[in-house]
Amino acid sequence: MDPVTLRVASGALRATCEEMGAVLIKASHSANIKERRDASCALFDPDGRMVMQAEHIPVHLGAMPAAVAAVARERHEPGVAWVLNDPYAGGTHLPDITVITPVFAGEELIGFAANRAHHADVGGPTPGSMPADSRTLDDEGVVIAPRRLTAAAIDEIVARMRQPEQRRADLRAQLAANRTGAARLAELHERMPLKEAMDATIEYAERRTRAALEALEDGTYRAQDVLEAVEGDLAVKLAATVDGDTLHLDFTGTDPQHDGNLNCPLAVTVSACWFAVRVLTDPDIPPSSGAMAPVTVTAPEGCLLNATAPHAVVAGNVETSSRVADLVLRAFGRALGQGTMNNLTLGNDRFTYYETLGGGQGACADADGPSAVHVAMSNTLNTPVEALELEFPLRVRTYAVRRGSGGGGRHKGGDGVIRELEALAPMDYSLLTERRRHAPPGADGGEPGAKGRNLVDGQPLPPKARGSLAPGQTLRIETPGGGGHG
Repeated sequence: MDPVTLRVASGALRATCEEMGAVLIKASHSANIKERRDASCALFDPDGRMVMQAEHIPVHLGAMPAAVAAVARERHEPGVAWVLNDPYAGGTHLPDITVITPVFAGEELIGFAANRAHHADVGGPTPGSMPADSRTLDDEGVVIAPRRLTAAAIDEIVARMRQPEQRRADLRAQLAANRTGAARLAELHERMPLKEAMDATIEYAERRTRAALEALEDGTYRAQDVLEAVEGDLAVKLAATVDGDTLHLDFTGTDPQHDGNLNCPLAVTVSACWFAVRVLTDPDIPPSSGAMAPVTVTAPEGCLLNATAPHAVVAGNVETSSRVADLVLRAFGRALGQGTMNNLTLGNDRFTYYETLGGGQGACADADGPSAVHVAMSNTLNTPVEALELEFPLRVRTYAVRRGSGGGGRHKGGDGVIRELEALAPMDYSLLTERRRHAPPGADGGEPGAKGRNLVDGQPLPPKARGSLAPGQTLRIETPGGGGHG
């Protein structure tokens, strides 16, 4: 395909993904999707290869090919979508529900439209379905193995979750987003040789990635870090080998899977690697399966980064994925950002609320790190104070930049944030956070960023915590700063 047509085709595919995301956000009902935009959209070819994605949530997008692979070989019919959230069958963690819609032109399958959205609740014993102390998937909510998403299936699924009508509305929004993607793919099929355009986009991304990797110095780069489990620190290790235009990421030596929920499905590990590789190469490369083709990932089965059923994984998707990205970046000499999503869930029988919080990003060799941003495996917005207080029995006491929390150096790390909430009704809380015992490191002599803190009424909490708030009690989260450089 000639370069001009390829550029037009790849632009049309990217615009389709962005339009899908706009439909999903506008049509959804939960604050987690409509306000925080905790959702992602992508397009796939008939063989299940990712052709294009929107600039949404990295941990969703890099793992979504595994979800499409889980259903790609099934018998497909026009208008019949598929749904799943099983982390060991194409999912990430249970709140992330994926909807996949086959796209037809007549009787010909021409691709798939897919999206993944973090639902505010998917059942289980803990409101918000993000428990700090889960040990198996059964502790985390409803497990949806790949199945057709019919009206009867929606009724059956949402009946097992809190606020079923909101869950139903969000699932219907996901279906609407995919219908938009299917309509645009069908239009492109009429205007150009779509399969050729998809192949060319994937091949172009692979060429660009190989060229960027070839510019890196050959050799093996090593890094190690820890995750802050309830029972103590868990080690994660990496040997990254650059060989010409290829990169091999080997996590051999990482601790075995544990009885908590920091375990990570392999698809999530690969997703985190993909994000880091995009940072190290060129973020302008079309985000397709071709961009990951020169990169191989090894994580021994049964370790933290390649967990097996039925181990709990709810924190693996959000916290362990962040540490995997950190490891890859640290191996190549980067100062690290906050390295956590600072996950907070609040709820009772009448509401569930979930959010992640931004923090400081690591400094670069030529610039300070940005403050108060969602980076790495998260790319969400904050919940606006007005929306939060309008919809939930909460009052925001403080929302501010955590001044001075970035690490010092020639270039300073970014500052974290402070978020203090007052409960206006009895509710439960759950916290899944990292970098409370170990600070985000700097690079090239730069100082580490400040460690994060969680407090209830001024009393400190551990990184993983679960409890209750009475009316008038406050929960304060101080997120980590980024490491300095130089």
